[in-house]
Amino acid sequence: MSDGDALRTLLVWCPDWPVVAAEIAEGVPAGGRVAVLHANRVVACSEAARAEGVRRGLRKREAESRCPGLTVVEWDTARDARAFEPVVAAIEEKAAGVEVLRPGAAALAARGPARYFGGEERAAELIVEHVAASCDVEAQAGIADGTFAAGLAARRGVIVPPGGTPEFLAGLGVETLDRPQLTDMLRRLGIRTLGAFAALPASDVLARFGFDASLAHRLAAGRDHRPLAVRQPPPDLEVTDTHEEPLERVDVAAFAARALAERLHDRLAAHGLACTRLGITAVTERGEELHRVWRHDGLLTTAAIAERVRWQLDGWLTGTSRRSAAGLPPAPARPTSGIIRLTLTPHGVLAHAGLQPGLWGETGEERRRAHRALSRVQGLLGPDSVVTPVLAGGRSPSDAVTLVPWGDERVPARSGPLGPDLAPAPARRRARKPPPQPVPAALLAAPEPPAPAPPASVEVGPGLAEVVPLRRGDAPEAWAVVNVAVPARPRRAERGRARPSWPGSLPAPAPALVPVTPGRARVLDPAGEEVRVSGRLELSGPPARLLTEGGDPVDVIGWAGPWPVDERWWAPAEAHRRVRFQVALHGGTALLLSLAGGRWFVEALYD
Repeated sequence: MSDGDALRTLLVWCPDWPVVAAEIAEGVPAGGRVAVLHANRVVACSEAARAEGVRRGLRKREAESRCPGLTVVEWDTARDARAFEPVVAAIEEKAAGVEVLRPGAAALAARGPARYFGGEERAAELIVEHVAASCDVEAQAGIADGTFAAGLAARRGVIVPPGGTPEFLAGLGVETLDRPQLTDMLRRLGIRTLGAFAALPASDVLARFGFDASLAHRLAAGRDHRPLAVRQPPPDLEVTDTHEEPLERVDVAAFAARALAERLHDRLAAHGLACTRLGITAVTERGEELHRVWRHDGLLTTAAIAERVRWQLDGWLTGTSRRSAAGLPPAPARPTSGIIRLTLTPHGVLAHAGLQPGLWGETGEERRRAHRALSRVQGLLGPDSVVTPVLAGGRSPSDAVTLVPWGDERVPARSGPLGPDLAPAPARRRARKPPPQPVPAALLAAPEPPAPAPPASVEVGPGLAEVVPLRRGDAPEAWAVVNVAVPARPRRAERGRARPSWPGSLPAPAPALVPVTPGRARVLDPAGEEVRVSGRLELSGPPARLLTEGGDPVDVIGWAGPWPVDERWWAPAEAHRRVRFQVALHGGTALLLSLAGGRWFVEALYD
């Protein structure tokens, strides 16, 4: 390629794109005084802010001093890219082979659109109008030889004739190279335009300024030979089938779904892809739209896709009566007319190079059969008919488990489940404390021992304190603790494990069975009176017998507690206060009991 053979490039530029993206994503009015900041400096601003003196590179305080009432938005490259994707899609609807230079600027070869639409000017005009109509975004287009010159032409909204790029660039300042250090050096040497910079010998520029300056020298001379990195648009993988005769029977709909599943699988295989989730959409003759997304642990094959479509159609067409017979909540009403359009949309698409079977053949067939059976139940009775428990954070056994529909992502409702070693320290200490025992009669009848001699010091927390006797006459009746010496608080690294995320949760092990509704119970002391707990966590008597609804009284042979839980005390309408006990019963049963509002409940059972 010779120096004069730079590719004719059409570049679409959206002014102040970070500001426009903030309006699209966050609702910040781009017509107001807005500035986008990165590292406390302005990287973009609106036209109204520029009218007040705001410029790129200003610090936040200086920009706000120039423009009172300035709206400041933090720069987010991901937000800019997401907002620019519809603009790129709109350009691709008119011309293929688009390269995204950065969010807000896209380039493509001008030859194809110019020949198709009847000229470069007409092609640029149609693309800009289509972007404005499709995305409601203002854009400008420019055409020149090379991407660099096309970008400068787009900012001015001009079309540079073929071969006229060097003349177009010659009068522009060197700051358009967007190389601050090189620009500063050229200005100090008296070189202020791209034409003056391009007039320098290329060998001298390379020897004096380096390789990057040599590339900038070629751009200034209009010799931009970088080829476009054409973006490959994502393939349209969705498959749709329309039926003139509405599908009202499950067997007929399943037969049609089988052919549609094969089309989807073949389309995915042609692109070397596979999907892990399948979206099924059905539209009835009267305009009703039904939608469901199926998940799968592995990759969906043709048979797996056809099965899920058949199950879902069976659930839509006949599943309402079965849910009522199974005692489940009623599903949405059966469609009032037959299905005329069925669409399959792959989700979770990933590259697929084939599956490697096990050394001794296929494994896990029993698991696959169970998965198919449970998925069929979901198709007939709804996704909430088959659920699996997932450990979550919480203080109560019922809160520590989240029920997730079978096949869905196993994400708990709240994070931070506590393991066996992360039980709260107070709870573990209380759990090890043996239950109070009756005082032996021999000790009750023994004579009162003489008063012990006062110790010289006593341990108080992590420190020591001096003990001083308080005398009344000659005999000391009490001692006072004075001069407490507490050592310095240890650093975090010396204090061991960090505090758990759910203080007050149950100590290990976790209960094995948690009823949906806690059962009522009564806990009696040896005198037959119901055990009560005071505000100071003092028991009216030790637990000796447990009475449950519909059960016989059972003796308590061991217990631990009480453990208080006072949740959401700052919200009276949601506050919940209770104390919990672990009890071991005669016969080997262990229970978790709670006392709330003067009533005893059985919260869980242990193995």
